[in-house]
Amino acid sequence: MRMDDQSNLLAETTATTGGSDEAEQQRELPRKARKQRQATPILHFLSTQAFASPFDVNMAVDAGFKVVIPHTNAGLEHTTGLVQDAIFSRPVEAGCRTGLFIGGKDALLALDMLAAAQAALVPPFQLSTFADPGGSFTTAAAMVALVEDVYRDRTGRTLKGAEVAVFGATGVVGFASSIIAAQCGAKVTMASHIGVGALEPFVRAGRDRFGVDLEPVAAGRAADKGELVSRADIVLCAAAAGVRVLTGEVLTKARRLAVAADVNAVPPSGIEGVELFDRGRVLDGSDVSSVGPLAIGDVKYKTQAALFRSMLASRETVMLDFTHAFAKARKLVRGRPEKT
Repeated sequence: MRMDDQSNLLAETTATTGGSDEAEQQRELPRKARKQRQATPILHFLSTQAFASPFDVNMAVDAGFKVVIPHTNAGLEHTTGLVQDAIFSRPVEAGCRTGLFIGGKDALLALDMLAAAQAALVPPFQLSTFADPGGSFTTAAAMVALVEDVYRDRTGRTLKGAEVAVFGATGVVGFASSIIAAQCGAKVTMASHIGVGALEPFVRAGRDRFGVDLEPVAAGRAADKGELVSRADIVLCAAAAGVRVLTGEVLTKARRLAVAADVNAVPPSGIEGVELFDRGRVLDGSDVSSVGPLAIGDVKYKTQAALFRSMLASRETVMLDFTHAFAKARKLVRGRPEKT
């Protein structure tokens, strides 16, 4: 039996027996595997803000990290030093029990810090890193995965070639969902109420970093929003909490629109008529299927927890961003058994 098979067997047995035979099983494992399992799981939380998100701290602890250390006001220039301090202070075999989480509110900075963390590693010393600034990557992944599923049920089609309009596109969730949808083959239009100029860094990042084309548009006026929605198959709303972006009147006039999703759980909803737990419900007075914020939140929660657990389960370094989050969210939405 291979080392990873033995470790998986131990994890499954412990889960079902409550750990009563753990000492005996530990003795049967190779020495290196025992040291890996005995090492305390430590997570270093790099936040680009003045605080570390309590939500993310709770998620990490519940997923199995025993110690979570926040490093606030952290920037790209701090990443290399923090990574190397973390890896050189532990035995090589404990590296897979050491994690780095990148939070904050800047998607592009988080991706730069993720790349810097990977470049800072000095094999055979290991450390795994997960970037999810403001929970945006897992939220975006959950939204697009649910929308894809509802859209397939409604139309029998995938996202390839679908016209997708993203409102609140300058935010971290809006940007990440735009990239994910475009990587699925959708034609994505990013909308901003403060003008096209605010979208240029994100459009450029989409092209240069991810090889996808994103169309920027200004949509501050009701007429602009109505015109954009009228030619969309899917609308994703990731605007600020408590801000009404689209009215029911706009949706009823959009004869082509099949699915509308909103991540805002704070009244009023970003899209009028969308309810918290919607997962394909047809909005009153329209032919639009809706996806609500708590339906998205449920998948987001499970996705983030699964990725934290995958860091602890891996015997090798893993570097996680929104592409990994989307792959996990897709499996959860489609009802596939979770594998960490």
